[in-house]
Amino acid sequence: MSVPLLNASGCLDALVAPDVAKTLDAFVTKTVTPLPREGNPPPRITETDGWMLNSIGLQNPGIEQFCGKVAPRLQDLEVPLWVSVGGFSASDYRICCERVDELDAVQVIELNLSCPNVDEAPETVAELVAASRRATGKPLYAKLSPASSDIGELARAVADAGADGLSLVNTLRGLVLDPASLRPRLARGPGGASGPALHPIALACVYACASAVELPIVGMGGVMSGRDALDLVAVGAGAISLGTVLFGDPFAPDRVRGELEREAGSRGYGRAAKMGGIAHVSAFNSSLSSR
Repeated sequence: MSVPLLNASGCLDALVAPDVAKTLDAFVTKTVTPLPREGNPPPRITETDGWMLNSIGLQNPGIEQFCGKVAPRLQDLEVPLWVSVGGFSASDYRICCERVDELDAVQVIELNLSCPNVDEAPETVAELVAASRRATGKPLYAKLSPASSDIGELARAVADAGADGLSLVNTLRGLVLDPASLRPRLARGPGGASGPALHPIALACVYACASAVELPIVGMGGVMSGRDALDLVAVGAGAISLGTVLFGDPFAPDRVRGELEREAGSRGYGRAAKMGGIAHVSAFNSSLSSR
């Protein structure tokens, strides 16, 4: 069995690029909130060395419009569907999960618990997961921030609250200044930083969470190649999500999938999935098992 490839929420519009969505093993929607949102003012995307910063601000049509008009069109693509939901209170998450629970085509609900471009909910992450758990019987994946002081402990908290899996990681908050004016390039100022430079941070987070809980993990963060994907598999991710790379290389899923399997094959493994968690095996234990 191959390692599933998904898109990171907000990094692909399946209705604009259906041919790209169909190369994925599941499509993850942009985050949906109870009410429609126009998002933050432009400019909302900029780049710097090793990073892309965005400040979209959860622009979306709202949960009613999504369920009534967008979801049926996504279902027609015949790609497994994950819906990302978000909000500003436990009530917001509950409302979204209750509505998405009615959609038979949705396989998983991803809880966006860590968007750096909007105000945070007053409840703890565990409380948001618990409110969502009471609202739906569908699998819940908690998307966590790499900025947590102890992401392993956070993973244990959301697991205890009812999360069925983890999506690791969301973007980091960053700021880029215009070199001439020394003013922020993004209208809102800071934005969510993604791209190749996020990769080692994502690896550390997945490694910590895989050590802390026995939940399935979707690993993401700076995946530009099959080798990057293999790194995440090695630290404990069972699936891989592609984000920033899709902006410059929309058909990256097929390329990354092929590179991933070749990387595994070059190391003597028939499938990349067989290398899951290999980074957790100590050098001492590894030398014993090879004898």
